[in-house]
Amino acid sequence: MVFQQGGCVYITTNKLHTVLYVGVTSDLTGRVWDHKNKTYANSYTAKYDCDKLVYYYFYSRIEEAIANEKAIKGGSRKSKIKLVNSMNPEWPDLYDKLMEE
Repeated sequence: MVFQQGGCVYITTNKLHTVLYVGVTSDLTGRVWDHKNKTYANSYTAKYDCDKLVYYYFYSRIEEAIANEKAIKGGSRKSKIKLVNSMNPEWPDLYDKLMEE
């Protein structure tokens, strides 16, 4: 899913949900593919196996997405979990569903 001018804030986690990674992108499917395939072998997400997409939210302007990414990153782990639970209470990987859209 590539956005013309907007962007997406997303959260990935590892298999045991012990690590949460918050990111922003204008190409969500491509970026999550990168995480899943460890395209950047030395990255945080590769190191901690954060390849499970559990949350995403689209913004019509990339600037909004960036601002919200910073706000989410600045919040507590508890607030990030609450955010994921609001959209995805069972925490399945949303990547396959995203690919169907």
